[in-house]
Amino acid sequence: MGGGMSTAVGTRDFLLPDLGEGLSEAEIVEWRVAVGDVVTVDQTVVEVETAKAVVDVPCPYAGRVVALHGAAGEVRPVGQPLITIAPLDDAPDPHATYREEERAGSGNVLIGYGTGHGGTGRRRRRPRLALAPEAGAPASVDLARTGGPAAAPLVISPIVRRLAKEHGIDLASLRGTGPGGVIRRADLDAAVAAAAPAARLAAVPDAPAVHVGLAPAGDGDTVIPLTGIRKVIADKLSRSRREIPEVTIWVDVDATGLLETRAAINAAMPEAPVSILALLARICLSGLRRYPQLNAHVDTEGQRIIQSAGVHLGIAAQTDRGLVVPVLRDAQRLTTRELAGALAETTAAARAGTLPPARLTRGTFTLNNYGVFGVDGSTPIINHPEAALLGVGRIVDKPWVVDGQLAVRKVTQISLTFDHRVCDGGVAGGFLRHVADCVEQPALLVANV
Repeated sequence: MGGGMSTAVGTRDFLLPDLGEGLSEAEIVEWRVAVGDVVTVDQTVVEVETAKAVVDVPCPYAGRVVALHGAAGEVRPVGQPLITIAPLDDAPDPHATYREEERAGSGNVLIGYGTGHGGTGRRRRRPRLALAPEAGAPASVDLARTGGPAAAPLVISPIVRRLAKEHGIDLASLRGTGPGGVIRRADLDAAVAAAAPAARLAAVPDAPAVHVGLAPAGDGDTVIPLTGIRKVIADKLSRSRREIPEVTIWVDVDATGLLETRAAINAAMPEAPVSILALLARICLSGLRRYPQLNAHVDTEGQRIIQSAGVHLGIAAQTDRGLVVPVLRDAQRLTTRELAGALAETTAAARAGTLPPARLTRGTFTLNNYGVFGVDGSTPIINHPEAALLGVGRIVDKPWVVDGQLAVRKVTQISLTFDHRVCDGGVAGGFLRHVADCVEQPALLVANV
């Protein structure tokens, strides 16, 4: 964690730490504390979004918050001040400071997150309650902030109050599901979703883009800010197309044998079922063992190709936040059953947004099952800086010639997109043919593992 003394006597600036290899900045999603709050060591003070994941950032200092550096939606560079903490005996009166900022609409208080992901797609966390130092239960709720006496609805987050006003939702009509009956963002989202569509649409034009992620334009157009994970995806894909001379080759394969093999495995071991994706991952690992040239990346600055010793297998996963590629490190060491378990766990965590940045970086080869979208083929973009990506289309019934006779078989299309700098067509074609042969004749896979 980063940190240092600030210019104000007795205060300490906590600097935005390095949140993962190659990550130089992070976007503030939501402050968990406000100016004047008391924090303890390792208490989460802010939620940020990096190029890889949404991360809770704990503060290494205890004391009272005297400054928050940046508002929700703002990008902060690593190594720059994030929050300023003063010792409790040196801190100024917190309540006057906080209320001044609340009345002035200071960016230091919690405001909306406007990257367009919406509330229902983001994983929900327990709302932050003001805690006394070392206490285990809420100390109090500021009634000036919740807007009434003890019988009034308990609302901790300013974003809940702000969005409720924008959508015309009466907070008094909601039942909070948070600790002590606190009304959470999830409660508000549910109320908005239950409202009439016309009422929801009417609320959007007057809502600032920073809060809802959408801004009206002329003639009914909708403007979606290219921020957060969408901006990261756009930048990375653009860089891949700009730097990598990629080529895509493909072949149709009869996957009937693969489906039969999976059924036989699961019938023998119903307690630990194996997915088609796990079998395809095993086949990829077999292919990369035979053609290690594709388990590599190009170091453009050093003018060299680096082949990785281990296969760090990336699995393209569509989430509510956008496309992410969680990585199974040293996947070649896992059995097929272990691959199946790791894939299920990893993709579920990726969709929930709970994977740390380290699980979303340093892949060496990516498997992309775009068939889940109901499409047969694709020419996917390589996950920079990797050298190759295997894509798999949907498996459907098609006429197929078997031993000279026409039959109905389970057919899919597989594609390989590769960096032409790391190999030529012979290697790429050999890898794809090996994968196709293993799909059609799974017995070949057994002979190679």
